[in-house]
Amino acid sequence: MQNTAQNPDIYTVSRLNSEVRLTLELQFQTLWLQGEISNFVAAASGHWYFSLKDNAAQVKCAMFKQANRNSSFRPQNGQQVLIRARISVYEPRGEYQLLAEFIESAGAGLLKQQFEQLKAKLAAEGLFDPAIKRPLPAQVQRVGVITSPTGAAIRDIVTVLNRRAPGIEVIVYPSQVQGDTAAAQLRNMLSSAIRRNEVDVLIIGRGGGSLEDLWCFNDEQLCRAVAACPIPIVSAVGHEIDFALTDFVADVRAPTPSAAAELVSPDQSHLLERIARLRNALIQAQRARMQQVAPKLINLSQRLLALHPKRRLQQQQQRLDELQLRLSAHIKRKISATQQQQQYLDKSLRQLSPVKTLLQHTQHINQLERRLINAQQMQLKQSKQQLAQLSSQLNTVSPLATLARGYSITFDNKQQVVTSSSQLKAGDKVVIKLAEGGFDAQVIKLNELKQ
Repeated sequence: MQNTAQNPDIYTVSRLNSEVRLTLELQFQTLWLQGEISNFVAAASGHWYFSLKDNAAQVKCAMFKQANRNSSFRPQNGQQVLIRARISVYEPRGEYQLLAEFIESAGAGLLKQQFEQLKAKLAAEGLFDPAIKRPLPAQVQRVGVITSPTGAAIRDIVTVLNRRAPGIEVIVYPSQVQGDTAAAQLRNMLSSAIRRNEVDVLIIGRGGGSLEDLWCFNDEQLCRAVAACPIPIVSAVGHEIDFALTDFVADVRAPTPSAAAELVSPDQSHLLERIARLRNALIQAQRARMQQVAPKLINLSQRLLALHPKRRLQQQQQRLDELQLRLSAHIKRKISATQQQQQYLDKSLRQLSPVKTLLQHTQHINQLERRLINAQQMQLKQSKQQLAQLSSQLNTVSPLATLARGYSITFDNKQQVVTSSSQLKAGDKVVIKLAEGGFDAQVIKLNELKQ
């Protein structure tokens, strides 16, 4: 037994893994990692398991359902991501792993960082100062829109303006609103609108999208051009939750392109009131006209109803229903007759079935089998009794039985049974066989044969 003084503290594997886990979790707080997703598995429980790797190493990660249910995307193998995680140990296998608490596309994370840096730079230069922003004109005759001519934004803007102020003219300055060349095209269209000086207000923007999709509206040169634009300008990029840097440097930020169209369109309350009056007058005129033509309309309606093909169609439908019911009844009768015939055939088949004959033969075979077994057992018993009798007779004449009565058998050195002293001489060695065991002996003296 080992001396406990020499081994004061012997670890179990479970204890070792547990203490390593606690040490890692206490030593390393939450940290950020960037890498490539591999071996991604979404378990039925809702938990995610994957590896995060770079060119030289990899580490296993787990993201439990409570953490990943708020994720804006589902990771895929080969995707570069940025995660916030804690270091831990999976004790049953002794493997260290990361427990992810937040995950996002690595590209989106870098773009957000660049966005915040440029935003802070422009704000420090005063480009967001409300004092330098121009008010929108009260009367607008022409609206310039810098956006994609085929996108949803221009359709929304035109729809709103046609509804609120159909007299406003819309001039589109076409540009890409996504991609590497979009920022340059937006700047060129803005310069063209300023040079042509043909609109009262400008709207620059597009529909919603990811941060990457909206990135051209975060271009530093475009932001500076918007801030310096002499024409009042409204930035309408994305949906209400989306923000671009042009929103901060423009004179007005609209949450959506539709909202931008509402901001630049004049108040049409008096026009709406006139429209309401005209609508009421039109309704009254329509009612008066309806009262005049109502009798004639009723007469024509009655004549039309009498001649309407709907009547004949209803009769045909009724006829069709009747035929369907007759067909259904005929089919049911046919099925019933077929079932009765089938039952009769089943009964006849059961009467002619060989199952009963087979059952009788089976019972006869079972009876013969039992008789055969009984005969075999009787024969075996008689054979055992005969064997015992013969064994007893054999044992009676067996030399072993003789030995058992106190006799012995003597063998010379040639293993020949000695039956006479004449076969031996003094000094010969012999073997004495007894009923149990035996012994070696030497002839000392021979006794003479007695006549």
